[in-house]
Amino acid sequence: MTKTKRTLLNCFLGVMTCLLLIGTSNPSFTKPVSQPIVVPGQQVQEIMPQDWSLDWLAQGMMMDGTTNRYQAVLSSQNVVPNAPSTMATGKVKAMLKGDRLMVQGSFANLSSPLRDYVTDPVDPPNPRITSAAHIHQGEPSQNGPFQYALTVKLDRSGMGGKLSGTYMLTGEQRQALFAGKLYVDIHTQKNRAGELRGILQPS
Repeated sequence: MTKTKRTLLNCFLGVMTCLLLIGTSNPSFTKPVSQPIVVPGQQVQEIMPQDWSLDWLAQGMMMDGTTNRYQAVLSSQNVVPNAPSTMATGKVKAMLKGDRLMVQGSFANLSSPLRDYVTDPVDPPNPRITSAAHIHQGEPSQNGPFQYALTVKLDRSGMGGKLSGTYMLTGEQRQALFAGKLYVDIHTQKNRAGELRGILQPS
């Protein structure tokens, strides 16, 4: 090997040795540092309760006048005339601003799928009954007439899910709400007359 080639080789080896020493003493040269990306919307969703949208609406509505809050604990023991045997549970929250009633809730562990009012309608059929979750008007110890159908979104099991709805109440319905005579119930295939029921009461 000529003297010139030997000199170039020594220089090359020296440079590589220096780079190796720098890399081991400073990890940033050998391993890039990745910073997690925080999306504000995702973080808010994690810390907010499931009924966050109703609470958020309430804050805005309270600035513009009186807002009344209600809730109903859905239980099989409230079903009239006979309480069915079930492990199902549910809860509903509602807000009244003027004549506008906003309802939101959830349920779980139904004994069977929801009643299908297309294939198993009431007699006579009522086209306004579009789901198996309803608002009725009546005494706690009686079955009252249908008022509104709630929108239902089932979970993967099909035995639980969420319900919601917004309605403009009549004067009679408002008075019934104030008197504890509006209730929510859920009907299933096994318990066609109702599996869960709860009265909307001030909260």
